[in-house]
Amino acid sequence: MNHRMKTRVETLTPPNTPKPIGPYSHIAKVGQHITIGGTAGVDPATGQLAGPDIGAQTRQILQSFKVMLEAVGSDLDHVVHINVFLRDMADFEAMNAAYVEAMGEHRPARTVFSVRELPKPGVLLTMNLTAVTREG
Repeated sequence: MNHRMKTRVETLTPPNTPKPIGPYSHIAKVGQHITIGGTAGVDPATGQLAGPDIGAQTRQILQSFKVMLEAVGSDLDHVVHINVFLRDMADFEAMNAAYVEAMGEHRPARTVFSVRELPKPGVLLTMNLTAVTREG
């Protein structure tokens, strides 16, 4: 096998995004298909959560997604599906309000889960997504 051959899967963690907390990249891309892994509401400038509330964390996640998508020739309008993992389903409405603020009129497919635990203290939700590039 030729190890110099370029793999079809490109992985990257762009600057100005939160540092991964484990052995993974934020983005994996194959052709025009983009996957972004679980992302919490961490402000990359401080390394701290953007705020203690669901609104601040939701807005920060979607801002991080914007930066990540931009790095691979995409944007929030090209998101296909989002998974939302909520610590508390009682935050559903407040999360939706912040989500609409960032997503505007775009309504990709979405699944919301209630989860017992998330990897860091104070994290109220994480999200991941699939998207496509602007050019296809």
